[in-house]
Amino acid sequence: MTLAFSKETVRKAISAHSAVGLICCALLYLICATGTAIVLYEEWQRFEQLDAPEMSEIDPASVQRGIEKVLASEEGGPTTTHLYVHLPTKDLPRTTITTDTQAVHIDRQGDIVVPEENAWAEFLLALHYRLNLPALFGMTLVGLFGAMIVALTISGVVAHPRIFRDAFRLRARRADEVATLDWHNRLAVWTLPFALAISLTGAMIGLFYVSGSGLAAAAYGGDSAAALAPVFGDEPEGDDALAPVAKVAPALAFMEREYPDVEPYYVILHDPGTAGQHVQIIAEHPRRLIFGEYYAFSADGAFRGTVGLADGTVGQQLSASTYNLHFGNFGGLPVKIAYIVFGLALTIVVATGTFIWLDKRERRGKVSTRLRAAWWGLVVGVPAGMVATLIARIAIGNAAPFVPIFWIVCLGAVAIWLFRAMPSRRDRAEGSALPAE
Repeated sequence: MTLAFSKETVRKAISAHSAVGLICCALLYLICATGTAIVLYEEWQRFEQLDAPEMSEIDPASVQRGIEKVLASEEGGPTTTHLYVHLPTKDLPRTTITTDTQAVHIDRQGDIVVPEENAWAEFLLALHYRLNLPALFGMTLVGLFGAMIVALTISGVVAHPRIFRDAFRLRARRADEVATLDWHNRLAVWTLPFALAISLTGAMIGLFYVSGSGLAAAAYGGDSAAALAPVFGDEPEGDDALAPVAKVAPALAFMEREYPDVEPYYVILHDPGTAGQHVQIIAEHPRRLIFGEYYAFSADGAFRGTVGLADGTVGQQLSASTYNLHFGNFGGLPVKIAYIVFGLALTIVVATGTFIWLDKRERRGKVSTRLRAAWWGLVVGVPAGMVATLIARIAIGNAAPFVPIFWIVCLGAVAIWLFRAMPSRRDRAEGSALPAE
């Protein structure tokens, strides 16, 4: 039995196939563009909230005081299961305490000053991480696109055996598809190591999330913490009986005394105010790619050991290195600038790659007027959407509706370019008046 379709059906199917391909390229372009912007995640936070108190360091007693004041402000409300303290760093010299219900900045004395307001930076991060979709689906999709960049990078090298020999051959003065092709190929070569590193780590981050969730569901009864324990350590048994707030200050003092070569930047208080509470301090290891090591303490400040991200298995160290390598959170501002430059180049490679594909279609006689217009609209719409949300943040404030603003501007740009590509009434009339060949 054979299936027979009309030529019109086949034509529509081919058009739909092309549209799906364009959507995949669009998402890839969006991920690259937002990833470039989010390299300055900490800097964007400082820009968003200029009135937040800043400091180069804070003493352990003030941290303890801040924790107690934040928890006291939540008495009678929902129970906080985890409290996070961001300690001052070079990139973000602020002390911020986050619970399940609030996030506030504290000053050097541990007093609550202002709520944390960095919704725009968080919007950009969520857009890059999961395309503003539900976490599991969005991160899986982004992880798959990371794998796609790996495949495109390798296949591009294989498909162009002279790509390295012609690395500095650029016919930029030509205003045609040859110049586009040269820009695409040259930038692809110059960004090759960066593209592989970014795409591999992006795929690992996205797919690690879904694989961890799948492993938890299959073998740990849905317990994600137990599934990730071989990498990030076990979670001690909880005890909901009421108890005084854990002593974080002795733990920080211990780190300063016993581990002077590491830089604590995060404190996690698990199940605060209960008999089962415990403390974790995440400390950065200078000249190491890992995001840090976990140092565990009891509620009274007694040291319990480390997880092993700094000196454990290869898998642990590799897992702990992917985040910094992906976002450029090492080496300070020079590395961030390099990541922005290479990120812009990779974004251009994706954009020009689609134009090259459209050029090839047209050489085969397949008119791509609407697809080309839609792509131009997206290329312009994504950065325009990010700028529009930033303007909304400045004009409206932290509560601005960033997600709808971005997508309205982005899709609006596509609609405008599609409208511009439509033939006018005069063009249609002249076309209909032409004699048949």
